[in-house]
Amino acid sequence: MSRLMIESAFDVLQRARALEAQGRDVIHLEIGEPDFDTPKHVIEAGKKALDDGFTHYGPTPGLPQFREAIAEYVGRTRGISVGLKNVVVVPGGKPIIFYPMMALLEPGDEVIFPNPGFPIYESMIGYLGAKAVPIPLVEERGFSFDMDVFRASLSDKTKMVVLNSPQNPTGGIIPAADIAAIADLLRDRNVMVLSDEIYSRIYYGQEAPVSIASMPGMAEKTIILDGFSKTYAMTGWRLGYGVMPEWLAEAVGKLMVNSTSCTATFTQIAGLAALTGPQDDVDRMNAEFARRRAAFCAGLNEIPGWSCEMPGGAFYAFANVKASAAALGMTSKQIADSLLNDAGVACLDGGSFGQFGQGYLRFSYANSYENLMRAVERIRGWAVGRA
Repeated sequence: MSRLMIESAFDVLQRARALEAQGRDVIHLEIGEPDFDTPKHVIEAGKKALDDGFTHYGPTPGLPQFREAIAEYVGRTRGISVGLKNVVVVPGGKPIIFYPMMALLEPGDEVIFPNPGFPIYESMIGYLGAKAVPIPLVEERGFSFDMDVFRASLSDKTKMVVLNSPQNPTGGIIPAADIAAIADLLRDRNVMVLSDEIYSRIYYGQEAPVSIASMPGMAEKTIILDGFSKTYAMTGWRLGYGVMPEWLAEAVGKLMVNSTSCTATFTQIAGLAALTGPQDDVDRMNAEFARRRAAFCAGLNEIPGWSCEMPGGAFYAFANVKASAAALGMTSKQIADSLLNDAGVACLDGGSFGQFGQGYLRFSYANSYENLMRAVERIRGWAVGRA
């Protein structure tokens, strides 16, 4: 148990709620959760599913009609051949980190993963006794890997590589050329890739992020993690899925039988409606995220000692505060704590996402435009008051 880590977002949320209980006004930019409602037709499908009797156990890997729809969607969007037997439906996205790692990793195996990155990657690697091999993300490359460092980090003990694009916490997208280069390095190795694509629909350029599964020879070596929490504002529904080789899907099914039995059936019917129904709400949400991103990042860039790269996807701004921290004699963690306690702005220290995140702050712009502008003014006032 001592090897398991936590998500600092929930710790900061708890501290922010305690301040609010004391009458303080706090702007919440710490939690990675869309501030939109689940699309109405999805909610109605979930309600109807309850009325129609979807209140009992379902097949462990998911309802066949839902898995077929997922297979069609993933096959179409990633350009790969996917069948029902490649799909496992799970309660949320994290099980597709937990189960495949548990099925594949032995003590001493090495796992390459992005740093700063989603904390649960390193948590699970350490929990299973494997060796975590963090690869720093380079701000100057849009928070993609230094490919020379990546290449040098591969060894005979490398068992898995974790990719996340669009990325949490930086919002970075791995360029297509880097994806191709990574595929070339891994294609002939006995290595599996966990490709976390939970933000695959939230991007701001013309071209969709490239999945490594679409590279020649990589579909059979890749585990795609995706789900409904971010794209369809369904965080509380707990609905995700993995697409993987059939032999691994069978192993993940065994782990599910021994833990969750199955994913709630009525949520799967709602997910089916989300995937196959109108996508207008997704488009509207992404357009609003784009508007917020532009204004919020511009505001952060006007603060002395701060800089913020424009993120390519997800809904996070990863601000570089190294100059400000040095001038104030503070760490980024101390700045984050002070912003919460003194300015009423809840954000996360980049160091909570790994050692290479120190000197940065992560802000979720999944909050209203008005609150984001208020947050910028509070941060600017905090910075000027300490100059």
